[in-house]
Amino acid sequence: MISRRQMAVLGGLAITLAACGKSGPAPESRPPGEVRFSVLSTESTQAMSAYWQPILSDMQKQTGLKVTPFYSNNYTLLVEAMRFKKTDAGWFSNQSGLEAVRRGGGEVFARTFSPSGVDGYTSVLIVPAKSSLTLEKVLACGRTLNFGLGDVLSTSGTLAPMTYLFAPRNIRPVDCFKQVRSGSSHSTNLMAVANGQLDVATNNSTSLMLNQQNGGHEADRVRVIWRSPVLPEDPIVWRKDLDPGVKEKLRQFFLTYGQGDGPDAERQRGYMAKVHVGGFKAADDSHLLPVREMEATEHLLAARDGKDPAQIASAQAALDDIHAQRQALEARTRAPAAAQ
Repeated sequence: MISRRQMAVLGGLAITLAACGKSGPAPESRPPGEVRFSVLSTESTQAMSAYWQPILSDMQKQTGLKVTPFYSNNYTLLVEAMRFKKTDAGWFSNQSGLEAVRRGGGEVFARTFSPSGVDGYTSVLIVPAKSSLTLEKVLACGRTLNFGLGDVLSTSGTLAPMTYLFAPRNIRPVDCFKQVRSGSSHSTNLMAVANGQLDVATNNSTSLMLNQQNGGHEADRVRVIWRSPVLPEDPIVWRKDLDPGVKEKLRQFFLTYGQGDGPDAERQRGYMAKVHVGGFKAADDSHLLPVREMEATEHLLAARDGKDPAQIASAQAALDDIHAQRQALEARTRAPAAAQ
């Protein structure tokens, strides 16, 4: 695992580059046959390390590659790590995966599916279980409630609730609530609402299920008052310029892991169940069309709010183009884009 000192240095690098727009350092040399795999820590890094280490150990054994993990709950840090070739592949959320493709030189090659066999999950708004708050009361915007958003690059923590809940109602959270806490992980928001430190916060259905599944009690102390439309499962992204031989080894590992019968497959499915993953399917960048559509919808709503005809026309054209791509994909595959 990356050390605290390395994490601090790389985090500082990401912030400096974002602020100054300077080019990054030359890629560091590393032994041939080593792959650095990043994992988005939706819970504590210690917990995610315990859940993912058996999977990464199997990856190392089956591919013959040295697999070094890189854990972080900072979405931007994960994108910057791929951009500057500190990592080679990783498990991303949809929004951070889109940024890894746009800015990090990445491409989607696989995606997860649920152990239940149902593709997709939902963004949710949670309140304390004993609270009398309803969605109507929350959206009344009386500036009396403390609200928790997720990371700015979180699909379910920020993008989906802004796109599907707040923006269509012309609600800006900073104008609606007494205090807005942003940038928190799902587990942090869940804990804060369960303990009464926040009145309402974003989360997602998978995070709540994992909390219950892994022995936590916080999910039992909150209540869901809003759900988004179904969101696509998480993408697995690698660097486009990764060695083709390494790519093929990774592809074979993910597309066969936990599949079939026998004790090995059963053991592997047990490992994946701890992070609410049933397995992996082949995918490409078209997997990100639903999140691009959400993003474009948000941009259009913001343009309409600004009342600039040129910006509205540009935003509408961008959304129409993504609509057309999604419809073509669904016509070709005969499946909803969220299930691709």
